Amino acid sequence: MRVVFLGTAAGRPTVSRNVPALLLQREGESFLFDCGEGTQRQMMRYGTGFSVDDIFLTHLHADHFLGVTGLLRTMGLQGRQTPVRLWTPAGTERMLHRAVTLGYERLPFPVEIHGLEPEQRVERTAYTVIAFAVDHHPRVRCLGYAFVEPPRRGRFFPERARALGVPEGPLWGRLAAGEAVEVDGRRIEPRDVLGPPRPGRCVVYSGDTRPCETTRRYAAGADLLIHEATFAQDEAERARLTGHATAAGAARLAAAARVRRLVLTHISPRYADDPRALEREAQLHFPSVQVAHDGLVVEVPYVDAVPEWQDSGGTVGATAP
Repeated sequence: MRVVFLGTAAGRPTVSRNVPALLLQREGESFLFDCGEGTQRQMMRYGTGFSVDDIFLTHLHADHFLGVTGLLRTMGLQGRQTPVRLWTPAGTERMLHRAVTLGYERLPFPVEIHGLEPEQRVERTAYTVIAFAVDHHPRVRCLGYAFVEPPRRGRFFPERARALGVPEGPLWGRLAAGEAVEVDGRRIEPRDVLGPPRPGRCVVYSGDTRPCETTRRYAAGADLLIHEATFAQDEAERARLTGHATAAGAARLAAAARVRRLVLTHISPRYADDPRALEREAQLHFPSVQVAHDGLVVEVPYVDAVPEWQDSGGTVGATAP
């Protein structure tokens, strides 16, 4: 799994940064979160391709969704025929429909628009996308998203299988896949040769928000938290009034949630060309942090070890908010 940052600016583009969009790629599938103006050009620039079936929008402020119209037109000109699913906060479907149908030409593929309520889940076989409420603007419906994989089976221990007399070969494969087998009239269960379940991966994207309890809850133990950091701490009051976060505030939330890694995005144009002050500010509260730039690629590997705090009752990712 990896995340490609296509746009990392807040409000408007700068010379070095486009407006918000990020692409999550997992085992041949791609998911777009937010789609600011010009996102299709960023996808060409960074070589991600346009094979996106699901676009998740955090809210319908212009810098987060105006790129949808152009992206869909580009897909149509390239001959796409398979559907695209747009996910948006419940109650904003009609406004999004207007953007999708802007212009005279018809798209050669279906576009499905789905409204999401907080805590609603988009369930797939190998992962779940969970929408959660954030704290941005009282009159604007806003969501964050958690992309969560289920726990994986435990590691297979060959020495345990040998000690139980299981011959190497197909029976090992069946046990590793979670199936019981019979050897010399004895039933061997997968738990006899497998270690404890291993966590899946979890990536959480805050969208635009002040630091809030729901983000902390859904990000608990996440492999990667992508949080907005529009301002530095000297603008903390402005951040509060406009429903945004400072780098320090995002870092304190990451520390409270005990995430593995924090990446800051949605950077105000005033810091766009030199975000080091934001990074230094955040590192005072959470060391594993960086400020994103357009084109940044973040790999999200599997981690087998379960942190000690999770063993004592913590929540893994967003599996049990």
